[in-house]
Amino acid sequence: MTEANSPSVWERSTLVRFFRWLFSWRGVRRILIVLAWTATILALFYAEENWRGRRKWNTTRKQLEARGEQLDFKGFIPKPIPDDQNFAATPLIQSWFVRGSNFNTWQDSYNKVSGKISSSKRASDRGHRHFTDLAAWEMAFNALKSGTLSKAEKFESDKLDLESRQRAAPAVLEGLKDVEGKLGELRTASQRPDALYPVVYKLDDPWGLLLPHLLAIKGACQRLQLMACAKLAAGQNDSALSDVKLILYLADSVKDEPLIISYLVRLACVQIGLQPIWEGLAEHTWSDEQLQELQTRLQNYEFLGDLKRPCDAERAAGVLTCDLLYQQKYRLSSLSDEFGAVPGKRTIEDFVAWIAPRGWYYQEQANYCRIYQNQWNGTYDTAKRRVYPRETEARDCELQKEVAGPFNLGREVGGFVRHNYLASLLVPALGRLPYKAATGQTSADQAVLACALERYRIANGKFPEKLEGLVSQFISRLPTDLVSGEPYKYRRTNDGQFVLYSIGWDERDDNGVPGTVRYADKQADWVW
Repeated sequence: MTEANSPSVWERSTLVRFFRWLFSWRGVRRILIVLAWTATILALFYAEENWRGRRKWNTTRKQLEARGEQLDFKGFIPKPIPDDQNFAATPLIQSWFVRGSNFNTWQDSYNKVSGKISSSKRASDRGHRHFTDLAAWEMAFNALKSGTLSKAEKFESDKLDLESRQRAAPAVLEGLKDVEGKLGELRTASQRPDALYPVVYKLDDPWGLLLPHLLAIKGACQRLQLMACAKLAAGQNDSALSDVKLILYLADSVKDEPLIISYLVRLACVQIGLQPIWEGLAEHTWSDEQLQELQTRLQNYEFLGDLKRPCDAERAAGVLTCDLLYQQKYRLSSLSDEFGAVPGKRTIEDFVAWIAPRGWYYQEQANYCRIYQNQWNGTYDTAKRRVYPRETEARDCELQKEVAGPFNLGREVGGFVRHNYLASLLVPALGRLPYKAATGQTSADQAVLACALERYRIANGKFPEKLEGLVSQFISRLPTDLVSGEPYKYRRTNDGQFVLYSIGWDERDDNGVPGTVRYADKQADWVW
């Protein structure tokens, strides 16, 4: 017999009973209470995080500003200058910045053959300077002229003696004729005292600046280097000196740009200009008057002191980036993906950045400035004109620990938890700057000493026994090695030449033995 009032399966369902409770007055009231408490807790959480972050950032900002530090990126933008005083106000340079123009502005014979010059025989000896292989360049230009230049072909010779280079020089200069017009325009413009390239400094995207002039400047310096070396071999010293001076002018034309990449390009261009200076010294072709001019120019370089402004601007750009991220004008993924995310693509990083309290951005700014400053502490001293390799390496290790955190959470998780995500993205790329500044300054110092030594040889028929013999007549004071703080190492050799070197980044004197590259950072000296 069936039970009279037995509930149906539908009535016995847990889900049905839950929904009945959910939509009952009692259920709705409880849900509203939970939501109210949740909203209150979230509001208190955001308010507390905002207060804590703002307080920390204001304290950090006031401390930095009290020391005279500039934290507003706008303050680093160069002031405009009149066109008649501006090197960059020429049709050629202005064309570099035309939207849609070819990124490689140097479509010439040099561009077509430069990748064909091989130096495989000297690959294991790159720590020493060598004469430019003009014979290889002659072969490459002749192959281009005859239409026999192939993609896989490489050109190399072992004819680095003066006679061989003299024979090859006319063909090399002929191969560079198609670029003389552009270089001539730059040469004429270099009579103007200042340089301001038409870079648009975007305050809504400090990492997206278009800088086509940097590649173009370096390309001009490379062509001028080859031209100067060929002219020296051909005995055209005055014209070669003019090319070297233009290289140095082009390098200095970006000196006032508040960008680390501009600073590094300037270092590279000065290094390019030192090759023909070295070749003229090695062959004793520079006159005393020319050497004095080069020496005076090179003595003006203080790459260690010049490092502060672009570094300060980089810090200000990071502070600005935090504000842009909070305002949703910038995407975090565009930074984490090497400054270029896929358009329209959103990541978990972007979501966290969207829901994060304003105080987290304040803490990011404070931690970014703290970590940024710590990265430089003790690594170099402008007043003492010193760099400290061991401190630089120690700061890199500290940075890695700071980024990973005590539980080694990694950049993504640890960065968000510890509010140093931005610092973990931007600061590690700067760790080698003291090393770069040291190599640039060392090369300039050694070139100054080499010019003074050659002037001494011209006057006395031989090089001095010690560097101190140069002081007063040939140089006002001796520059010191940035790594050791002591005078550069120098000795005369049995063949009447000399060895001039810095002890290098490893802080160990290897008796003037270079590494496999010019400025090796381990087990090598930096030899002129």
